[in-house]
Amino acid sequence: MTRNVGVIGLGAMGMGVARSLLRAGFAVHAYDVKKPALDAFAAEGGLACASPAELGGKCEVVLTVVVNAAQTEAVLFGENGALEAMKPGSVVLACATVSPQFAADLGRRIGEKGVLLLDAPLSGGAAKANSGDMTMMTSGPADAYAACEDVLGAIAGKVYRLGDAHGAGSKVKIINQLLAGVHIAAAAEAMALGLREGVDPDALYDVITHSAGNSWMFENRVPHILAGDYTPLSAVDIFVKDLGLVLDTARTSKFPLPLSAAAHQMFMMASTAGHGGEDDSAVIKIFPGIDIPKGAKE
Repeated sequence: MTRNVGVIGLGAMGMGVARSLLRAGFAVHAYDVKKPALDAFAAEGGLACASPAELGGKCEVVLTVVVNAAQTEAVLFGENGALEAMKPGSVVLACATVSPQFAADLGRRIGEKGVLLLDAPLSGGAAKANSGDMTMMTSGPADAYAACEDVLGAIAGKVYRLGDAHGAGSKVKIINQLLAGVHIAAAAEAMALGLREGVDPDALYDVITHSAGNSWMFENRVPHILAGDYTPLSAVDIFVKDLGLVLDTARTSKFPLPLSAAAHQMFMMASTAGHGGEDDSAVIKIFPGIDIPKGAKE
């Protein structure tokens, strides 16, 4: 029998997750607040739902691929939330980047309804979501893994099992986001200095990506700057949130994170200047007088 799997959230990552599940032969139910995204997925063979509750009542496994804890809370516990309609023994994969404390509490609350939880944040971006090759940082009980092994195999190239306790996956994810945010901020700062000094931006990109100063984020994000295209794949405000979670987590144990704090301030400056909804590479816009010369490569 074809298994019924639900995806709540058809953004850059969620749409890729849903498509990967379709390719794997699941009956994929989806919900998103944006009707055009639902319509597009339905045109590809997905099953559109009018609410999270409708989706939850039909699915054995539900993935919440939303932005933050507040949205996770809303789609599971809010009006027409999925959890109330889910059958005991079914599984939620909570994929948003959230605080470890929220993930641990979520596991307890979901468990009170007889539903299993995997704390399961994602990494890899839209391209790897579309190809079913994401990295997943997961934690939860063994019976939750057993109930969704086939789902995990369809959407991820690597599934890290980081322990039985909810929150362990989220701890590793926010450490990943620490590095990601700092690397994007550093890439923007480096390109801004190069532009200020009159270095050819395409040549600078080529040199750095073949030198020791390269990072995955430099290689991936600087082309957005060169093209002057800040269409969001991951937005500035995502890193305002994620680096905020990093700092909040460290603050509870009075642990200093000077680079994270500086990067967070850079993203905050970009957001306050009106760039919060733009691609995270738009953090370069905080530097004065930065302009990409005409003819820079896309």
